Amino acid sequence: MRAVLQRVSNAEVHVEGQCVGTCGKGFLVLLGVGPADTTAEADALLNKIVKLRVFTDENDKMNLSVQDIDGEMLVVSQFTLYADCRHGNRPSFTDAAPPEQADRLYRYFVGQAEGLVRHVGTGRFGADMKVSLLNDGPVTICLDTEHLSRRKD
Repeated sequence: MRAVLQRVSNAEVHVEGQCVGTCGKGFLVLLGVGPADTTAEADALLNKIVKLRVFTDENDKMNLSVQDIDGEMLVVSQFTLYADCRHGNRPSFTDAAPPEQADRLYRYFVGQAEGLVRHVGTGRFGADMKVSLLNDGPVTICLDTEHLSRRKD
């Protein structure tokens, strides 16, 4: 799985002009699923995200996690994180998981996140979405489960 995290003051996602998901201070998570991904990758990625210490403490140091600040998350499916741009100018998306698998793991990830943070907003899987955010920092972090340790932190 791949995720692009943006530390945000707030974020929202619209589908056909209607707001379908929001979050306050916390993370906007753009989430991509690969064909070999399972719930184990979703759990490892989520565990890393909720424990990342990228929110500032009383000394203005990045030392707090989204859980420490009682933050929120907006999770938006993003198959384009698996774009292959090595050949030509039109990306290939064949490295992304099939839609049924991706939707299942996206929903699993969201369900698990709901048990770990105060509020989890979502986009609409497969829809044309418009995402707006107020990036805080800016702080943007890219994660890929192929590069994460499997050990529990």
